[in-house]
Amino acid sequence: MKDQTVLVVEDDPKISNLLRNVLEDEGARVVEAETATEVMRILAEMPVGLVTLDLQLGADNGVDIARQIRAASNVPIIMVTGKDDVIDRVVGLEVGADDYITKPFHVREFIARVRSVLRRSATAAMGAGAPIRDGQSERAQFCFDGMTAFPDRLELIDREDASCDLTSGDFKLLSVFLNSPKRVLSRDQLMDRTGGTEWSPLDRTIDNQVARLRKKIERDPSNPKLIKTVRGVGYTFACDVEAVQPSTVPAKSA
Repeated sequence: MKDQTVLVVEDDPKISNLLRNVLEDEGARVVEAETATEVMRILAEMPVGLVTLDLQLGADNGVDIARQIRAASNVPIIMVTGKDDVIDRVVGLEVGADDYITKPFHVREFIARVRSVLRRSATAAMGAGAPIRDGQSERAQFCFDGMTAFPDRLELIDREDASCDLTSGDFKLLSVFLNSPKRVLSRDQLMDRTGGTEWSPLDRTIDNQVARLRKKIERDPSNPKLIKTVRGVGYTFACDVEAVQPSTVPAKSA
């Protein structure tokens, strides 16, 4: 965390000061914002390693700010929510937040989550995410059902040669499926491999993320052929996946 710049988005001075003190004690540089305008200005002006975002801001909606951030940047986001803000947490994760912590929280838990998110972000940036199958290079690309995924730049090219609008959360989930095609993955496994938090049987986070991804990659989301539900267990990616080197990615036919 040392020398990382953390953007704290919080309109409660007490919590803002607490987070600043805790983060600075860990060697981080802290900048603060209270509105969407301030957040986007800061992100445009300086490199930021992490954003902590309170979802219950007075002036702006935290979920909307998360959506704006994710549209412009892949900077990691940790949401700070109230104990009962379950819906906001789920929506926030769907729009691309990386983790959340509920108030009141223990300082040590907050630091642990920050370190975990920064560690995952650094690993992804080095291209050292989930292992590529069949001995392929970590820079391999994935071709499936007329689409091509580029892990290095977190981009998916669709069947019309256009860039598909995936959030970082969407791409994490897709990457898990692409690295384990035709294997049944439980909700526990999916939550763990996407770097999510612990969940309960009533938590619909993974189900909602799957539904969101289906809308973007399935030919007919109402009748999914790629991501299939395995009742009572989880999901499986039922499509053939080819991991290829960049120089051997097949060209799209005209």
